[in-house]
Amino acid sequence: MLAAPSNGGPDAKAASGPRLCIATGRYLRSGETFVNRHIERLFGGNTVVVCGRRTGQDSLGKPVFSRLRAVMNPADLVLAPWHLLQNYHRYRAPFVPFGMSRRQLVAFLEGERVDAVLAEFGSQAVSIWPVCKAMGIPVFSYFRGRDASRYLQSASRVEGYRRMMPNLAGVFAVSQFLLDNLAAQGLSHPNAYVVPSGTDVAAFSPGEKTPGQMLFVGRFVEKKAPKLTLDSFLAVASQHPHARLDMVGDGPLLNACKALAASSGLGDRVVFHGRQSSLQVRAHLSRADIFVLHSVTGQDGETEGLPSAIQEAMAAGAATLSTRHAGIPELVEQGISGILVDEMDASGMREAMNTMLADPATTRQMGVRARETALERVDYRRLYQKVETVIRQQIDANSGAKRG
Repeated sequence: MLAAPSNGGPDAKAASGPRLCIATGRYLRSGETFVNRHIERLFGGNTVVVCGRRTGQDSLGKPVFSRLRAVMNPADLVLAPWHLLQNYHRYRAPFVPFGMSRRQLVAFLEGERVDAVLAEFGSQAVSIWPVCKAMGIPVFSYFRGRDASRYLQSASRVEGYRRMMPNLAGVFAVSQFLLDNLAAQGLSHPNAYVVPSGTDVAAFSPGEKTPGQMLFVGRFVEKKAPKLTLDSFLAVASQHPHARLDMVGDGPLLNACKALAASSGLGDRVVFHGRQSSLQVRAHLSRADIFVLHSVTGQDGETEGLPSAIQEAMAAGAATLSTRHAGIPELVEQGISGILVDEMDASGMREAMNTMLADPATTRQMGVRARETALERVDYRRLYQKVETVIRQQIDANSGAKRG
């Protein structure tokens, strides 16, 4: 069912100033902490949601409009192929709402008195900006990774972005790397900002560290290269009896990694925890001495933006061992808060592990510096202030223009 306009109550615009709509693909996805926290926290929680599909989870209790659950009348169904073709021709975005579903979306945004829209991922912005522009509602897009890497392999998507960019009020990206990717395709915006997703530096904090305790947290997929991390650890573990590797997560490469560890003769030094809750991940990070994530560019061109796991690990005071990939070098200082190697550099990874395991004091100092960097640069509370300031300035400009 579609959510009806709230017309008052604790989420009412009048109670707490500007009202923001978060546009996202699926609501609510447990793995998208950054999106969920925006919905919960931006502008004091004075937010509503427009999504493609609902997952059935809804712990935030926000007014929600699902584009895929919008009611279509018989005429819309008959004319759907024509509308899809027209949308592709105009916007290179066939799924811009049309017909009755468009009218319902407009009614939702008007009824909720939305002042601005923040589209999480460029792929969502291309579908909603035409409707919002017609309504005079400013739209901002937040680029986070795939939407400014893999999707740029498609000429059609690039053209959709090209038509969208001049119609956006502003752009956020989690790293300069992503803005540079867009610029390389001739896609730029004068009101663009690098704002990492950030993390809760109070929740992710250092505990009693275990020297030699290494930790991987992530999906067991190509982009995270878990097998390369495991290979490197197994190659050096015999030289460092105190070294241990915890691997948290699941995915298609998990079984291959388990088989590799079991056949190595060092399987007792590696623990596969599977997918775990955020509280369990925090506990692992608080103890971890070294956080390892060998991020690489996928064969399809997909990259990270700036991994949330690295931000959390640094907040938890773990020295970081990772790659010169995407936005990671923008946060991790070489030899100061961690060590970075080239993508797919297995020998470099083994050498870095040896260095960090052989010198616990220096490694611990890297962890201390990592924590300091996190406090300075990825505290989500500070980052949200920047996002709110940028959006509020546009809302105020719009209000001034209407009054004028």
